[in-house]
Amino acid sequence: MFTRKPVIGIPADRRLLGNHYFHCVGEKYIRAVAEGAQAVPVLIPSLGDTLKVRELLADFDGILLTGSASNVEPHHYSGPPSDPGTLHDAARDATTLPLIPHVVEGGMPLLAICRGFQEMNVAFGGTLWQKVQEVPGMRDHREDTAAELDVQYGPAHEVELVQGGILRGLAGSERIMVNSLHSQGVQQLGAPLEIEARGPDGLIEGFRVRNAPGFALAVQWHPEWQAMRNPFSRALFGAFGDAARRRASGTTS
Repeated sequence: MFTRKPVIGIPADRRLLGNHYFHCVGEKYIRAVAEGAQAVPVLIPSLGDTLKVRELLADFDGILLTGSASNVEPHHYSGPPSDPGTLHDAARDATTLPLIPHVVEGGMPLLAICRGFQEMNVAFGGTLWQKVQEVPGMRDHREDTAAELDVQYGPAHEVELVQGGILRGLAGSERIMVNSLHSQGVQQLGAPLEIEARGPDGLIEGFRVRNAPGFALAVQWHPEWQAMRNPFSRALFGAFGDAARRRASGTTS
C-alpha cells in the first residue's frame, strides 16, 4: 500500500533583502520538518487577504509556525506601541493570525514555535509582554547575540512540564532544559488555551488548545535547533509528524 509523506505548510516571513522583498523560512525549520517530522515542508507566502484560507488548507496535512526576529504588531492584542526600530512583519501577521483558528477548528495538526507561539496566543485573544526582561520578577530570556550560535541556542534554563500534559508525556519527566532567545512573552493566555510548561520565573513556555480536535501545541523555545540531536525535540517533531500522517491517511487514531 502506497503511503505518501504528509505535507507541512510553513508560513513565511516577508523580509527586505537588498532592494526587494522576499518570502523566507529558516533552513533549521525546514530540516526539522523533513527529518524530525518525516514530512514534506512547503513554504506558504505571507500574502494576507490574497490567500483563500480554506482553500489553502486543503493542500496541507499540518502547519508549522516558526520563530522570527520580528514581533507581532501590538495593535493585534491592544498593547502599547512598540519602541522605535522594533522589527514587525505586518504581512505575516495578516496571514497567520486569521489562519490559526481555521487550522485548529479543522483538526489539522499545528505546531507553533517562538513567534508562532506568540501568534497563536494572540489569535486566541491573549496578550503579550513586549519586554519580558523589564517585568518585575521575570528573568532576561534573551540570547547573547555576541556568542557563537551553539551557545545562543544552547540550554539556558529548565521548564516545568504540567502533569498530564502532552509535553510531559513526550518527555517522560517533570522538567527539561530548553534554550531561550526571546524578549516577548505571554502576558495573558488566550481563553481556550491550556498551560503545558512554565519557566523558573513562572513565564508560560508552552501551551495547547484545550479540547482541540487535533494536535495543537505551542512552545516558546526553539526545538528546531539541531532537532535530531535532542531527544525531546525528536519526540516533539515525531509526534507532530505522526499526527500529520494520520491526517494524510484519513485516520484519527
